[in-house]
Amino acid sequence: MPEEALFVRALVERAARPYRKAGRFAWRFALGKLAGDPVFGMLLRHQLVPDACRILDLGCGQGLLAAWLAAARTSYQQGEWPVNWPTAPEVVGYRGIELAAADLGWGRAAFGSSLELEGGDIRAAEFGRADVVVIMDVLHYLPYPDQEAILRRACDALPMGGLLLTRVGNADAGLPFLLSKWIDYLVAFVRWGRMKPLHCRALADWEDLLRRCGFSIEMLPMSGMRAFANVLLIARRVG
Repeated sequence: MPEEALFVRALVERAARPYRKAGRFAWRFALGKLAGDPVFGMLLRHQLVPDACRILDLGCGQGLLAAWLAAARTSYQQGEWPVNWPTAPEVVGYRGIELAAADLGWGRAAFGSSLELEGGDIRAAEFGRADVVVIMDVLHYLPYPDQEAILRRACDALPMGGLLLTRVGNADAGLPFLLSKWIDYLVAFVRWGRMKPLHCRALADWEDLLRRCGFSIEMLPMSGMRAFANVLLIARRVG
C-alpha cells in the first residue's frame, strides 16, 4: 500500500478512536464515514480550514469533523504528516449543533465536556460568532425559506471574509442526482425513522442563493464521488 494511503488509514483510526467509548456502532460508523467520505481528506489537502479558527458546525452529527481535525493536528505535531500536504490547522474553538439525540449522545460519550456539542434545531439555535461555518449535507432537508434564513444568519455570524463550507447536490445532474436523492432518503429513514421531503436546487440556484445571502463562491467537485451529484461550495462573506 502506498505510503500516503497508509497515513490516511492511520489518521482515520486515530480520529475514530474516541468513539470506542460511545459503543461499537458509533465507532464503526466513524471509521466508515471518515474513510469513505472524500470531503474529510479534501479539507486537509486543499487547506480549506484556516489556522487558529473558530468553527460552527451546523448539523454536526456525532462531531466527526472535530475528531478529524483534532487527529490531523496531533499527527502533524508529532511529525507524522505527508511532506506534500499543507499544514494541519489548529482549531481554537469548535461548537456543533445537532438535532438527532442519538448522534449527540455518541459524540458526548466520546468526548465528554472537551467538545462543545449542543442539542437543537439549527433553524432556531443561536449561531454566535465564528470564523468558519460548516453545513454538510443538511440544507436540502429543510424547506426553501429555512435554507435562505440559515444562510443569511450564517453570513451574519462570520466576519468579513469569513468562510462557509457547505456540500449540496446539483438537481440538474440527471441520473447521478437521482442516485444521491435516494441515498438521502435512506439516510433520513435511518436517522429519523421516516422519509423526509427533500428541497433540492440546481447548482446555479445554490450559487444564486449564496450570493443573495452575502457570499462569494468557489466550487470544488467531490473527488471520489463521480457517481453522485455532490459539490463542495466554498463561500466567503463579502456583504
